[in-house]
Amino acid sequence: MFSRPSSGRVSDHPFPHPGDPCGWRPLPPLPRPFSMQNEPFPPPWKEGVLARRPMQPARLLPQVFTDGITNKLIGCYVGNAMEDVVLVRIYGNKTELLVDRDEEVKSFRVLQAHGCAPQLYCTFNNGLCYEFIQGEALDPKHVCNPAIFRLIARQLAKIHAIHAHNGWIPKSNLWLKMRKYFSLIPTGFADEDLNKRFLSDIPSSQILQEEMNWMKRILSNLGSPVVLCHNDLLCKNIIYNEKQEIFSVLGRTTVFETRFQIRYAIVAAMWRRTPCFLNALTGGLSHHLFTCTEPGDVQFIDYEYSGYNYLAYDIGNHFNEFAGVSDVDYSLYPGRELQDQWLRSYLEAYKEYKGFGTEVTEKEVEKLFIQVNQFALASHFFWGLWALIQAKYSTIEFDFLGYAIVRFNQYFKMKPEVTALKMPE
Repeated sequence: MFSRPSSGRVSDHPFPHPGDPCGWRPLPPLPRPFSMQNEPFPPPWKEGVLARRPMQPARLLPQVFTDGITNKLIGCYVGNAMEDVVLVRIYGNKTELLVDRDEEVKSFRVLQAHGCAPQLYCTFNNGLCYEFIQGEALDPKHVCNPAIFRLIARQLAKIHAIHAHNGWIPKSNLWLKMRKYFSLIPTGFADEDLNKRFLSDIPSSQILQEEMNWMKRILSNLGSPVVLCHNDLLCKNIIYNEKQEIFSVLGRTTVFETRFQIRYAIVAAMWRRTPCFLNALTGGLSHHLFTCTEPGDVQFIDYEYSGYNYLAYDIGNHFNEFAGVSDVDYSLYPGRELQDQWLRSYLEAYKEYKGFGTEVTEKEVEKLFIQVNQFALASHFFWGLWALIQAKYSTIEFDFLGYAIVRFNQYFKMKPEVTALKMPE
């Protein structure tokens, strides 16, 4: 969605290898892009899957995922269990109008280099293949759980803290992208019922243009920093793994083996920033009950709209997504108490990643609260324009016009309330 610098070799960035908590290995180069064929599921995606796990093509089993409303997503695996899955994403019709695919891949690789994205195996002209992340895609009921939203806040802070290359000062493309979308929205629909809804429930182009000008003038001056953002952090784009015990009873072992295993567990936990507890030591060094508990983790997926943008926009957009997509309910938008907890967790993590300590003041939380809720307006407006374009071009069965109406209605409903908020002195 937004631009990022093209300088710097992403493949030179180190990242932690999952099997070695103390080791760092260079990011492997991606396979070359494949040529596109005309078949619905062309040879390039199969080649990408086979490059990940060599096998007989006939043994590949597909699983079509149905949650997305932009692209087709297929999981490819072997055997009865989906344990080692490669995801193949086939881009939706005319989505090149909405998404810069080159920028998507660049952002994907930067995030992968910093441990914030799965491995990207290959790309082809109308899609890409990448690693499947095990876990549960979240719903609105999950993201208001303090144990989970603190993990989300921390992961988003990690992405926002990624430094731009070579001292480059990033700029947001939000307003430019919004104007491009505005130029692509339909003026009407051939379907009579659809056109009637469009004319009666969507604001006029003059009103939309006036609102865009107002937002650019007001929101650009809120002082929110421009950082690398996800820009589409809806619930289903967050994958959660519950906590687990990585060590339990070690039992009878030699002194050397026990000490090595305990040291390894502690180092692994420190690397993951997770608490370890030595529950009991009985019978000298020959019997140990050792438990290392992880509090769970979250990973984000789908980086189509990722790029440099206002920090507060990314958070405000996520708060809007508490309402869901298919059955939107804005009564689920987080209240002040939840937002304060979320924003404090975020600021603590962001400062830690930036090397500023972890102390957060009430004034900092208040300032971010105002920025986030005012930028939430831009999120409503952006996805309203996006949905109008999808209503014209998408072949996916979804009421995009209805979704656009809901987003614009919420924009105008929220505007008086959030613009009344005043920055602390």
